[in-house]
Amino acid sequence: MENHPLYHRIQTTLDSIRPYLIADGGNVEITEITPDNILRLALTGNCQTCNISAMTFKAGVEEAIRRDVPEIIAVEEVKP
Repeated sequence: MENHPLYHRIQTTLDSIRPYLIADGGNVEITEITPDNILRLALTGNCQTCNISAMTFKAGVEEAIRRDVPEIIAVEEVKP
C-alpha cells in the first residue's frame, strides 16, 4: 500500500489530525486505498467506541482528506 501514489499525502494529512485523536486515546489507520481511489480507514483505541466517533470521522478525518487529497473519491470507515 505504501507504493500507492497518494499514500504519503494521505499519511501527511492523517499526521496533522492525529494529535487530536491521540489526546483522546484514539488514532486512525489506513486499511486500504483501492485502485479507483477509495480510501478505507479504521479508527482505533478509544475512537472505536466513542459515541461521537461518527462525527469525528466525517467532520474531522474525512474533511481533512477531501481538502488535502482531492483525488480520493470516497472515504469509508471500516471496523478493525
